[in-house]
Amino acid sequence: MEVPTARSLADVYPEASLSVQKSRWQALLAKFEQTYGRPADFVSRSPGRVNIIGEVVIPMAITADVLMAVAIRPSNETPPKVRLTNVHPEKFPTREFEIPSEGDIAIDATTHEWTNYFKAGIRGASKLLQEKKGKEFTSLGMDVLVDGTVPSGGGLSSSAAFVCTSALAVMKANGEDAVDKTKLTELAIVSERAPSLTAKNVTIPTTDPEITFVIAQSFVVSDKHVTAPVCYNLRVVECTIAAACLAKIFGLKAPLPADAGPLGISLKGFHDTYFEDKEGIKDNSKTSVPDLQKQLETLIDLTDNYLPQTGGYTRDEIAQILGISKEGVEKQFLSSFPVRAEQFLLRQRALHVFTEALRVLQFMDLLLKPPTTSDGETDSKALMKQLGDLMNETQDSCRDVYECSCPEIDELCKLARGAGAYGSRLTGAGWGGCSVHLVPADKVDKVKEVWEREYYRKRFSDMTPERLEEAIVVSRPGSGSCVYMVQDGTL
Repeated sequence: MEVPTARSLADVYPEASLSVQKSRWQALLAKFEQTYGRPADFVSRSPGRVNIIGEVVIPMAITADVLMAVAIRPSNETPPKVRLTNVHPEKFPTREFEIPSEGDIAIDATTHEWTNYFKAGIRGASKLLQEKKGKEFTSLGMDVLVDGTVPSGGGLSSSAAFVCTSALAVMKANGEDAVDKTKLTELAIVSERAPSLTAKNVTIPTTDPEITFVIAQSFVVSDKHVTAPVCYNLRVVECTIAAACLAKIFGLKAPLPADAGPLGISLKGFHDTYFEDKEGIKDNSKTSVPDLQKQLETLIDLTDNYLPQTGGYTRDEIAQILGISKEGVEKQFLSSFPVRAEQFLLRQRALHVFTEALRVLQFMDLLLKPPTTSDGETDSKALMKQLGDLMNETQDSCRDVYECSCPEIDELCKLARGAGAYGSRLTGAGWGGCSVHLVPADKVDKVKEVWEREYYRKRFSDMTPERLEEAIVVSRPGSGSCVYMVQDGTL
């Protein structure tokens, strides 16, 4: 599936957003010509993303996005040069750098520099183009003006949107008209070890009132350098140890498969290996959805029965289950990154993972086969309630079982539900950031008003209108990455 070339803004945004977006794009193109003294050749665009349920399992492109107006510099320029400007230069200073003819473009990861994301896009796109055009390939230079509306640091994939937009711009500037969506997405995961990606489009059923997803920023930012050893890193370790312990408890003949998890094995690997060992299922990816649901129900029961300790497991107890020394536990699971814990809550973390996987399948099933009324039409109220109930169950599990929520996210969810949202949950890595809410279109204003009055004004008395506008993103399911060809500097 290729990244499309948009013919009009109506190909990119929902009708309700067109007026605002048209003004924004016109301002971008006018600013580009004012800055560089010539019109842009094209605009590269990628949206932010919110995980409605599951983690990167049912993501939804949102209308908030990153735009890059681009003009290609002369092909005989040596070395090629990139001039990078932002519509908010007071926050993101103008930069200029050269593209080396040999080796990767330099990225200083020790500095928090906004242009690093563009350089990451160049680096990834250049590697793809070198595979196609030969190792001697060097990208052409570009003049670029950036405008982004995806809030940063809130779990809406702002950095991925920036890298995607950058890589797409580089590909287009170097004559690539057919850019594969999967490869573009994989380019955005520049610093992560990711599995091969597969995806399919799922349409949100038409309802009355329309389903709207509203994203609310908590403005709680978890300092990963401080909290990772007892939050994110610890959850990774607990899930990995849970997979290893379950495999040992059930005497699986084959080792768990190496995968893209930070420690090499995962509960997903245990899931597949268990049913290969016990039921002879060689390729679980071909298992039907109803049978996958039954498998997950089985795993939930097994975890409930065979990892019974609600207070957690010590290093000694884990070593005893695995049949290795305590030092072996330290080396295998606790030496890759900082972790602080005396008790590891294996039961809770595995139960969250398996129940969340089951909710994802149930959510997808509802989207593909929504409940209907007696006359065969989609039952809007029943659909929104059932989808919302699954999102609420996810939030409850994130708060109570996986323990990755925070009081501020919990409050945003409670307020939204009280004002008419059917479902509310955190999104992103947790411990702050953003929340996502399924709200019927006729309740959106009420939800926003309650948040402003009861959350934002009470917690942030000096909040500016601009900051408040950034805090809440109202989005219907949006379109993905695209390129828009500019004619004579205008839309």
